[in-house]
Amino acid sequence: MRVRETRRQQADRAREIIARLCARYPEAKIALHHSNPFELLVAVILSAQCTDVRVNQVTPALFARFPDPEAMSRAGQPEVEELIRSCGLYRNKAKALIAASRALVEQFGSEVPNQREVLAELPGVGNKTAGVVAMHLEGDLAFPVDTHVARLAWRMDLTRHTDPDKIERDLKALLPHELWMPGHHALIFHGRQTCLARSPRCELCPIDPLCPKRGVTSAARRR
Repeated sequence: MRVRETRRQQADRAREIIARLCARYPEAKIALHHSNPFELLVAVILSAQCTDVRVNQVTPALFARFPDPEAMSRAGQPEVEELIRSCGLYRNKAKALIAASRALVEQFGSEVPNQREVLAELPGVGNKTAGVVAMHLEGDLAFPVDTHVARLAWRMDLTRHTDPDKIERDLKALLPHELWMPGHHALIFHGRQTCLARSPRCELCPIDPLCPKRGVTSAARRR
């Protein structure tokens, strides 16, 4: 039976995990292509339940047609829907993009705010999306939790929660502020490349001795 670690031991282990993952993935950064805050916001909204690869295939034409909040705020929903159809949930996303753009124009002078609480009030922007945008705009610090971060945090026994907001709270409590953004990116890269959902590549993992592998079957560990 694994001896339950103290809070200090868990925090030390969490810091070592992130340090090793950052060393393994020095190139880790947001995969969504963007050249300004508005494009970042749009891309993150589109990424909900969609791969970054697909979003990056869609956004060049979308940004060419609607390059700023003013243009998007005047868009017809059918045209936006057609441009983003392959991203999934395209009707809701098109509606959110137009409404969020109108809010930016009317309330913020077409500028994208970098405060998480303010961003979360925009149509189609939840807490996770707001955290991602704020973090990359050098605004409020955040440790946004997507499906990769949630899965790995639970597997590594850094949280006992499944709710993203509670997972984020646990990770923030374990790690110093300066590791939140690099930790977020490193966990996502690790989840995509090594710590896969069904068949984690434990034999290739740089944090293997630090990970209790919660929920990982013996057969998967031996692969």
